[in-house]
Amino acid sequence: AAIVLLAAALSTSTAFLEPYDLLYDNAVQAFYNSDYHNVVRYMEGALSSYAEVRRTRVRCRLTCQDQHPFDETFMDLRFSDAVLQRAACMNRCIEEKLGSQSVHKVSEDVLQDFHRRIPYNYLQLAYQKLKQPDKAAAAAHTYFQANPEHVEMGQNLEQYKDLQGVMEEHFVDREARPHQRSFAAAVKLYNSGDYEAAIGLFEEALTEYYKADVECRALCHWPQRFEGYDYLRYRYSLYEVISDHFTQVLHCEHECVRDLANRPGRLSPMENYLPLHYDYLQFAYFQGELEEALQCALTYLLFHEGEESLMDNVDYYREELGHDSKPREVSICCYHWGGPLVYDSVQLVQNSAALNGTQRVLLDHVMSEEECSDLRHLAHAVTMAGDGYRGRMSPHTPNEKFEGATVLKTLQHGFEGRVPMRSARLFYDISERARRIIESYFLLNSTLHFSYTHLVCRTAITGQQDHRNDLSHPIHADNCLLDPDANECWKEPPAYTYRDYSALLYLNGDFEGGEFIFTEMDAKTVTASVKPRCGRMVGFSSGGENPHGVKAVTSGQRCAVALWFTLDPLFRELERLQADEVIQALDTQSVWGQGLNINPKDEL
Repeated sequence: AAIVLLAAALSTSTAFLEPYDLLYDNAVQAFYNSDYHNVVRYMEGALSSYAEVRRTRVRCRLTCQDQHPFDETFMDLRFSDAVLQRAACMNRCIEEKLGSQSVHKVSEDVLQDFHRRIPYNYLQLAYQKLKQPDKAAAAAHTYFQANPEHVEMGQNLEQYKDLQGVMEEHFVDREARPHQRSFAAAVKLYNSGDYEAAIGLFEEALTEYYKADVECRALCHWPQRFEGYDYLRYRYSLYEVISDHFTQVLHCEHECVRDLANRPGRLSPMENYLPLHYDYLQFAYFQGELEEALQCALTYLLFHEGEESLMDNVDYYREELGHDSKPREVSICCYHWGGPLVYDSVQLVQNSAALNGTQRVLLDHVMSEEECSDLRHLAHAVTMAGDGYRGRMSPHTPNEKFEGATVLKTLQHGFEGRVPMRSARLFYDISERARRIIESYFLLNSTLHFSYTHLVCRTAITGQQDHRNDLSHPIHADNCLLDPDANECWKEPPAYTYRDYSALLYLNGDFEGGEFIFTEMDAKTVTASVKPRCGRMVGFSSGGENPHGVKAVTSGQRCAVALWFTLDPLFRELERLQADEVIQALDTQSVWGQGLNINPKDEL
């Protein structure tokens, strides 16, 4: 009843925009009443309203920022006055365009539906019922771009392709962002050798990127959410409130870099996204405009100073032109190759570009020599052949002995006195250290959970190493079924489809063979090779973009901590949760003594 009354009230005035959550709710109600004409009417209206709200907020915030700048006002009351004047300006501007802001306050659930493109799922079905297959195809395609694992929608798209009157140009992404659309089209032209046309689209993509960057940052200048934070309860002063607010704004602006490089349906951004524009352009301009090629190469070096291959190109361009040039002016204040490494000792060895892929990283000094030695002794005491892999002695090759142990098992050995409790606790702590590093470096904006944790050793079997042509671990991907012949990776069972990131933390390097390798989808073309050693860790996203394997261990023993992570809390590792309880009980005892009479062994 409230919705109907609100709709009636809004319909009496055409001056203000109808709130998109109201239109969305009306569309859903119409869908369940099989009123498909009104599904289209309300849902298209909701999408239009959603876009207009965003445009209005961007315009108002940019206008008010210009009218009330913070420059040279960072002192006493003048700064506070500028903050309040800007806030009042934005509120006034938005309400003049949209009406009361309280009407346009939307729940998180509705926002998530629009981010996930759920309205297009309804539209696809409605247009299908209304016998408008061209519009249904566009809606289905738009939805599928952000939900590539939706099997039914994929099947619908295949059916639309066979319908009369549906042509290739109908399969458009209605939510495609201009900078990403231009970049993708430019890459296709570049790969086909049409460099002149590619240059135009790359330049267009850059223009659209910086425009989108300004808009994204403008949207950050709005009330920020503070989880577990209540100003009224803590009674903060005005300056503390302002300081905390702008800390959140800066964090939001930093996330714009990630957001602009994130494609629909992907959990992680495209690595090196903005610099890639200049890299492509310098090669495209090399075909005939060396001056522009030099400028673009110099611009790329603003992001990655001293990169050897680009430095060589710059030297060549300078020699051919007979003079130097300057890089283009770009906004690079908040661009980062990866997030912080959390621990001071950890060193970045190779990023994705150096490893010839995306979402890859190689780090050193994640562990000390002493910690590596301690865990190797632990592995010799607790691992069992095939443990963790259905009890098979050699799950990947008959030419090596395979042994492993889980975190919970090592804690159990510790409480039984079979291994030092300090060593069992180290395994737990080291794996948590690795998780924090991966979560931070890949700039994940949600918690990374353990999916499986394994202390594993591979030992070459004496007498079985002559003329070996197999791998210690065959080429595979961690969350999909690799199909090298089709150059595809099928994200379906029995693959662990919920795994999002993976890491291998090595305990030693005193063996022969055993290099970790990345390959192309063909499972043959090696793109990068990593030689294990104590404290070295390789991390990567778990999908088909990162096929990998292990070369044969031909002599000695190779030990590592293997880790798989998920962003979905529903698929957290059960043994890890049990181990957390054990550690919590152990820490409680160490703080409070034995008075609480908690026996951590009971938790096992």
